[in-house]
Amino acid sequence: MFGTPGDVSTVLALNLAVALALYALPALLVPQRAYDRWVFGGLTAALVVTYLSWRWTDTLPPLELSAEALWPYLFFTFEAVAITYTLMSIAILMRHKDRSAEADLAQARHEAANDWPAVDVFICTYNEPLDVLEKSILPALAIDYPHKTVWVLDDTRRDWLRDYCGAVGARYLRRPDNTGAKAGNLNNGLRATAAETNAPLILVLDADFAPQPDILTRMVGLFDDPRAALVQSPQFFFNADPIQHNLAASESWVDDQRIFFDVFQPAKDAWGCSFCVGTSFIVRRDRLDEIGGFPDAAICEDLNLSCGMMRAGYRTHWLNERLSMGLSAEGLPEYITQRTRWCLGTMQVALLRSGPLFGSGYTLVQRLHFVHGVLNWLCKPFIVLMLIAPSIYWFAGLPAFQADYLSFLRFGLPMLLAVWAYNGWISGSRTLPLFMEVTHTMTALPITVTLAVAAVKPFGRPFKVTDKGGDRSRMMVRWRLAALFGGFSLLSAFSIVWAFVAPEAASEVSSMDYFNLVWAGVAMVLTFVAFLVCFEYPRADLLFPCELDAVLEADGCSVPARVTHLSTDRATLAPDVAIPAGAVLHLPGIGPVPVTPLGGGLVRLDPDFARRRALVLMLYGTPRDSIARQARLSGAMAGLVRRGFGLS
Repeated sequence: MFGTPGDVSTVLALNLAVALALYALPALLVPQRAYDRWVFGGLTAALVVTYLSWRWTDTLPPLELSAEALWPYLFFTFEAVAITYTLMSIAILMRHKDRSAEADLAQARHEAANDWPAVDVFICTYNEPLDVLEKSILPALAIDYPHKTVWVLDDTRRDWLRDYCGAVGARYLRRPDNTGAKAGNLNNGLRATAAETNAPLILVLDADFAPQPDILTRMVGLFDDPRAALVQSPQFFFNADPIQHNLAASESWVDDQRIFFDVFQPAKDAWGCSFCVGTSFIVRRDRLDEIGGFPDAAICEDLNLSCGMMRAGYRTHWLNERLSMGLSAEGLPEYITQRTRWCLGTMQVALLRSGPLFGSGYTLVQRLHFVHGVLNWLCKPFIVLMLIAPSIYWFAGLPAFQADYLSFLRFGLPMLLAVWAYNGWISGSRTLPLFMEVTHTMTALPITVTLAVAAVKPFGRPFKVTDKGGDRSRMMVRWRLAALFGGFSLLSAFSIVWAFVAPEAASEVSSMDYFNLVWAGVAMVLTFVAFLVCFEYPRADLLFPCELDAVLEADGCSVPARVTHLSTDRATLAPDVAIPAGAVLHLPGIGPVPVTPLGGGLVRLDPDFARRRALVLMLYGTPRDSIARQARLSGAMAGLVRRGFGLS
């Protein structure tokens, strides 16, 4: 159908023209303008559809019951899933909604009338240590709002936490068992508070999220819209995720959730289809009562909650402002567990009779948006197939699709260039080629396994909480994951060697061979970078950059000290000075804190109860830019090179 691609010079000239156009478009178009979204999105979609048509018409063998035919069709099926997801993403991102101006007006109305509805603040905890919990409880108590009550919902039934809550002024709740996991814990809080405060609004926080002082005044006004049953704010993180940290890219590479929170959720909100993400959201108590409380039929109670509200005719509003900050998963096992839980929870909601696929009460647009979320997870098997396809070609003689390198350069490369350019533009430079692919590679196989298990037994698996805190001060190697990705990388490398040394190797390399050689090289690089991620570098306690003029007091003498980094337990002083035993550091806004020198200008802080509380509020009660908000290829590549050569 598409004919011959032409000679090398013609194809390269075409790709150069496409690359130049894609380089110019981001400078001419603005993502905030609807027309510009249609232009760039439409161009990208056209190239994607052209590629898909070429794949279907020119690269598949006749369908028959043989490995030579079934393998290309299996590969194409999962590739088509990924392409469908891409096209749906482009369509969703044609729209965008920013509710900040609406929140401004609503806040002004409530301030003028001095009319603030009461809010119950629920902090859900399961097994988190105090050094994590205090960073949620204390900022929650410090929220600047006239009518709030902070409730700590303890699903581990710890007496020391009950006593701590009493000491700081928070209310404490527990229940006799853990039925229903997080949703059950929330429902217990819903019932208990109905008999006491019965606030019409409920702010839900995970145990590792610190709310900002204005979180309630910014959000509650959006409930003036009677359709709003839930108002959700995005998640931001104090710390780098394992991929950012282990590749030394936390200052240059954006965590993968930023694209979802900052790009997709505002777009989904414009379609009336944004959804709850489990923490830092406010929900109306009466709407909860109407749908029977927090749903516990799926382990993703947040997604299911928004679905229940949609079914009842209500909406989740998205306020894209940084109103809380929390801890990202700190280790690879926790990171992967978190993603597989989200995957399984989505599949469970998909299978529920009340869910958007089979339930009544949903609009067509809401159902399509949910399908888009399902496809996000169903894309992962394609990544696994893409990594092993060139090795299957070289060792088994089975091509994933029948095409030479010129044809791919003609129809495939323009599509890839367009998708990369569009993603970078629409996301506000939050994506990078290679690093985004590595991020997806890290979870592709575990999610594929989760999908396979869910196909057989979707329900009955226990809810797994993402562990936070703990000792991260030592280098750790995730040997199983390292063996997996190292094995994949070696397999690709060996397949390249095998292409030339195999007994049946051809004397001349064909155009299809060239294509699969390059493909094997790409797979080798991706899996090798994933292999590097498996070496988890030590993490110190969070030390936030600061510039504080303090006073160091020792032996009756006081000298000025400059605090350049600060946490609740440590501080860095500049310049490095000799600090005798018994020294006290006077911190502005905190007061005197005993310190112990650790060397290199680093000191350990030993604050009393009141001053530790003040330190927590100083550090965690205000927004911080500790992680990159835009990606920089040069910085990310520099970190990758350092890790690859063991330089840091």
